[in-house]
Formats: sequence, C-alpha cells, structure tokens
Amino acid sequence: MGLVGGGQGAFIGRVHAIAAVMDNRAELVAGALSSDPERAKASGPAYDIPANRAYGSVDELIAGEGALSAEERMDFVSIATPNHTHFAIAQAALEAGFNVMCDKPMTFDFEQAKTLAGVVESTGCVFALTHNYTGYPLVRQAREMILGGELGEIQAIRSKYLQGWLRTRIEVEGQKQSAWRTDPARSGAAGAFGDIGTHAFNLARYMTGLLPETVSAHLKVFEEGRQLDDYGHAMVRFENGAFGTVTVSQVSHGRENDLTIEIDGTKGALSWSQEEPNKMMVRRNGEPHSLYTRDPNAAFMNQAGAAACRVPSGHPEAFLEAFGNVYRSAYDAIVERVCGQPFATRDTIYPNVYDGAEGMLFIQQCVASSAEDGAWLPLAYVGARP
Repeated sequence: MGLVGGGQGAFIGRVHAIAAVMDNRAELVAGALSSDPERAKASGPAYDIPANRAYGSVDELIAGEGALSAEERMDFVSIATPNHTHFAIAQAALEAGFNVMCDKPMTFDFEQAKTLAGVVESTGCVFALTHNYTGYPLVRQAREMILGGELGEIQAIRSKYLQGWLRTRIEVEGQKQSAWRTDPARSGAAGAFGDIGTHAFNLARYMTGLLPETVSAHLKVFEEGRQLDDYGHAMVRFENGAFGTVTVSQVSHGRENDLTIEIDGTKGALSWSQEEPNKMMVRRNGEPHSLYTRDPNAAFMNQAGAAACRVPSGHPEAFLEAFGNVYRSAYDAIVERVCGQPFATRDTIYPNVYDGAEGMLFIQQCVASSAEDGAWLPLAYVGARP
C-alpha cells in the first residue's frame, strides 16, 4: 500500500492507514504524505515508512514504485487529500497500473468524475471509494433485508447528516480542516453538501438499491462571509416512485456526526444512526418494535451483516472498523487483479468509480437546483447500479 496525504496535522490519512491494515491483508510501505516535499519526507517515520520510500511528491511515488519489481512495489495507492487533488492523483496512479482507494467526494466536479470512470475502464484497475458508512455491520444487514423484500416496497427515505463544528468561521483562524472545506478552489461547488451530503445520499442509495430520478434542493450559507453552503435540504424522487429527503448541516449547535437514516416500506420500517451504530430499530404496525443489535452469532443476523463483524456482541465496533470493511471488500478484487486468480469473497459490494460519479452528479445538480430556487433537475446517471 502507498498513501498520498496523511502528513503532519492531517486527519483522514491516519484513518486510512489504520483501516487498511486492520485485517493484516495489507502493509503500508510507501507514501507521499504531504504536498510539501520536506514535510512529506519528515512524516514518514510516523507511519514506519522507510526513508527511501517516503517520497517528496506523488510523481516521485509513482515513478519510484513503478521502478521496483512486481513483488516489491505497492499494489495500490490510497488517496487521502483535499477534493481538488483527487482526480490528477488517481488518474496518474491508474495509468501507471496501480489500483486506487480514494476518499470522497471522488473528484472536483462531475466532468472529472466521468473522465476518471473512463480511465478506470480503460486500465482495468480496481477503484474503490471510501464511503465508509457502507461498512457498518447493521448497514449491510439492513441492505440485505431491504433487497430481500423484508420491508416490502420502499416508499420513503429520510437521511440526515448534522454537524456543528462550522458554527463559527474557524476557517479564518487557520484551522486546517475547515480551511480547504470552505474554499471553492479546493472543495468544489459545494461545502457541506459536498463534504457530508454525499455520505447521506450514498447511504440511502446503498441501503435501498433504488435508482434516483430527479432532485430539488435548497442550499444555504448561514455564517456570513462564507462562500460555500453550510446547510441545506434536498428532495429526491426515485424511479420506483419512492420519495427521499437529504438534510445536511455543519452549523447545528451541539451536533457532532449525527448521520441518521429512516426507511419506510409497505411491510415495515427501519432506522439507524451512526452515533449508535451497533443498534437498529425495525418497526411494523401492530407488532412490538424490534431492536437489532450487532451480534455476529445471532440467528437474526444475515450473512452480510454477520460477515462485517469482527468481535462478539457487547464490544462496540464503529468508525474505524467500518472503514476497514470497505477496504476488506475491495481487497478481494485487488487480489484477483494482482494475482490473476479468483478469490473467494464474502462481500464485494464496495463503493466504486460509478458510485463516485453519481455522487458528483448529486452535488452538481443540488447546487444548480438551489440556484434555480429548487427546480427539479435530472439525477439519473448512466453508470449507476442498484
């Protein structure tokens, strides 16, 4: 594994590094850990990367690893950098024959996303997007229940992601994580909707398998002087007639990472919250409510849910383990490509380049809809999958 990003002062790069090696199926051997060459090299020891493989730039990383033997070079690169850099790094890695794990949102805009999908197709490399919330055991449990018809036909989806850390303009105080997220030149056309709205939308898509048709959105800037949205709502119509809502905020007092989804079907409903990820409520009229808890040995757990568990019930599993599950699901595909042989797998449903492109279309259309006072705009993407 090679890592791009994650240098001194970074957050998500360290998360990638932990998640990637959680199941002892990968080893971090190389990196270009910062856009600053000196900082990139100085950050190597924190990851136990040898000095000769702590590169000063992405170009050096790709060239240096490409010059090594197939047995020694990295098999894939993880991209954990700000949005505006994803496309160029991913394209260079793919064209050099390296598989890619990329943080979300996938690119700077939808045009880049479509181009990147073409690069993945032409190279045949594995590309996975770390929508890590799809890795939670009860999220995978819910997906199998829904696709198996246990809730009947899905009619309504309510997905929200609420944070409060941008309630004040900490970006002007030099806070690194907020500075790039609120900068149109680095974040893209959307702020909160690009940063966490894509998670809320992707979770609805992943859990239900429903294909979106149109979207209407209203985005808002509540903190005066900020250039990108910090709050917003979107309504989504799905092809089967279901109706969905996505609510996003980074300015809600006291909220941390409140990603919650509620799904209504003709036979039942369920709800799940990322802040209490080991519990899921299932409701049916006229019956007692059922509280599902994460338990790999319970009879009520389906194969997808149980396979995503690492420890027995009562021992919490959360953010890092879910991140690790996305990596684990993608590893089988990487092993197949690197070794040239099929690999028995328990779950290959990991977010891919087409899911990433659909997410970029969602951002683009929400921004455009809001500019037109909530006009309904098409959201169907040709590469989308259930």
